[in-house]
Amino acid sequence: MPTPDQQNPGHRGIDWPAIARTFLVQVAVLLALAVALVSYIEWSSDAAFEEFVAATSKPTPHTQLHLQSATPVRDVKDRALCPGKG
Repeated sequence: MPTPDQQNPGHRGIDWPAIARTFLVQVAVLLALAVALVSYIEWSSDAAFEEFVAATSKPTPHTQLHLQSATPVRDVKDRALCPGKG
């Protein structure tokens, strides 16, 4: 590293090309992070939408068997909860 008396007198200690390179690297990193964030949000949104569509679509034979074997739900308005107690 040159001593202060060995430096060029026209060079005042500010390395503008290095500052510009640092700025460009920071902008590139910020842009890459923004693209990664947007891609992740789109991917997770698509996955959530597919899960929602699968849950709300017509039942497949596999889910139909599962639904038929479940305990039937009774409507509270039409039937008493405890028919033995009066």
